[in-house]
Amino acid sequence: MRASTCGCFDKMSGFKTFLSSIFIFFLVECCLVGCDITDGNTEHLKREHSLTKPYQGVGNQWDFWGSTLVTSSYVRLTPDERSKQGSIWNTVPCYLKDWEMHVQFKVHGSGKKNLHGDGIALWYTKDRLHPGPVFGNQDQFHGLAIFVDTFRNDLHGMDRSFPYISAMVNNGTVSYDHGKDGRSSELGGCSADIRNRDFDTYLAIRYSRGRLTVMVDVDDKNEWKECIDIGGVRLPTGYFFGASAATGDLSDNHDVISMKLYQLMVDHSPEEENLDWTKIEPSVSLFKSPKDNVDDPTGNFRGTPLTGWKVFLLLLCALLGIVVCAVVGAVVFQKRQERNKRFY
Repeated sequence: MRASTCGCFDKMSGFKTFLSSIFIFFLVECCLVGCDITDGNTEHLKREHSLTKPYQGVGNQWDFWGSTLVTSSYVRLTPDERSKQGSIWNTVPCYLKDWEMHVQFKVHGSGKKNLHGDGIALWYTKDRLHPGPVFGNQDQFHGLAIFVDTFRNDLHGMDRSFPYISAMVNNGTVSYDHGKDGRSSELGGCSADIRNRDFDTYLAIRYSRGRLTVMVDVDDKNEWKECIDIGGVRLPTGYFFGASAATGDLSDNHDVISMKLYQLMVDHSPEEENLDWTKIEPSVSLFKSPKDNVDDPTGNFRGTPLTGWKVFLLLLCALLGIVVCAVVGAVVFQKRQERNKRFY
């Protein structure tokens, strides 16, 4: 009898060790996933491409144009007035292959719901300081644009709410269609309540290993929420970072508080290292045309690969299922052992 009881205790002890190992594995995975978006480690901060208070680099590493006003607390691209355009551009071309840009911004004004506009655009492009009709910058650009669109132009596109964040990669041949809110060239997007918030709003753009990820922190929770995740994106080095904004018949204050660029430490193959990244043509390899997004309420591509988060969650669910089965099995085994004791 004592030998049988000890054997049962040994098995339960081993099971507890197994659960402890599972718990430690879970914590490690959470840490790894949590580090997917950098927390702003200053070791990776590239100051020559960053804009921070009190904006001492403006006039040297940053140029501004139009209605842009630089204060000690913010850079106002447009005031809350009609028909204004403004922009600010980094003067130093970026030669990083893998990078992440964190932008703190604020959109606010006196206009009531649906009576404000037009929005902010964040750029990584070949040309800089070229005013135009796309949120204060030129159309048919070369590079990447992230649009924070606060006004709905397409009255038929009621399947999404505004403000709306979207991404576009252009090789200089595609025009941005304001009338359709850029749907024909949109790679992905999400709705985000960013206007007239009483707290800080943030956006992160990550480009690494051909994958473009856009995250937002606009709910005062101090955590990133995925907005866009697209593979097959090719962007060259040597382009410029910038931000622009525009107002039309409706208006808003469009403020940039900071733009911080971080270098991502990523290993590349010898072939990639020997490639002339400045000669890469901006492009996206997709399973379907961006125009197919018109029928997609989320604005995201349905055919993109699983992200790291999604793979982790699938593995976690499978792992939890195994643990639950093991626990149930252990309880049933122990009950049977106790029942057998009563027969001796």
